Amino acid sequence: MTDATASHSATDTKTAELYRMAMPGHLCPFGLKSLWLLKWHGYKVEDHRLETREKTDAFMEKEGVKTTPQTYIDGKRIGGFDDLKAHFGHHVLEEGDTTYQPVIAIFGAAALIALAVVANLYDGFPIFTWLKWFFATAMAGLAIQKLRDIGGFVNGFLGYDLLARRFVPYAYVYPVAELYAAVGMMALFGTGSALIWLVAPVSMFIGLVGSISVIKAVYIDKREITCACVGGESNVPLGMISLTENLVMLGMGIWMLVPQVI
Repeated sequence: MTDATASHSATDTKTAELYRMAMPGHLCPFGLKSLWLLKWHGYKVEDHRLETREKTDAFMEKEGVKTTPQTYIDGKRIGGFDDLKAHFGHHVLEEGDTTYQPVIAIFGAAALIALAVVANLYDGFPIFTWLKWFFATAMAGLAIQKLRDIGGFVNGFLGYDLLARRFVPYAYVYPVAELYAAVGMMALFGTGSALIWLVAPVSMFIGLVGSISVIKAVYIDKREITCACVGGESNVPLGMISLTENLVMLGMGIWMLVPQVI
């Protein structure tokens, strides 16, 4: 290799310094993610592991920072993991930002689960059967998210649901009723069982009340609030997603009863 080639290669090498906590009792996840992100973007990383509380405190005091990890590129401090993501042009959610990512994850998983069920239990691909399983599985997933933090869900739900505002216990009943309706649909839909009358009206009721509540809050009152559809501390905007969830429950309840009344 000539001197000119060696010089050119050295110039092209991207280097960064990373200071991250790596103590026996705590390996900072954001430090690991910063290390991976730098390597993914082609940087050779000088990895400074802060292995004691004393080393970590001394580093933060010296640099005038309150958190680790801290990344430096070309001698300039970039900051923590979110700052590093922003530096590389990746989207970073700021406080107050909304996202549909939780709903996309639940709906995507529900669609794949429904596909697996239909492929395993039915001949061909009966689209309406797949829809039944998709809607029921999605409802179950949303209900589980609500039940994961029932207190947080109730706090958000009381912000817009008309019935819950008048009768607070309904907010605690809602996710249980949604899960009950979802499991009932999986078990009874298409069976012709009279037990459908124990499931369909519940789905129709909570779906109707929910739809009216969302329409009033979003499309009449023009409020910009987050949806409790995926549980407490949600940053999913209230609107079409929540309205769709409730319309599906209403529609599924009607769909279940049609063979019973015709």
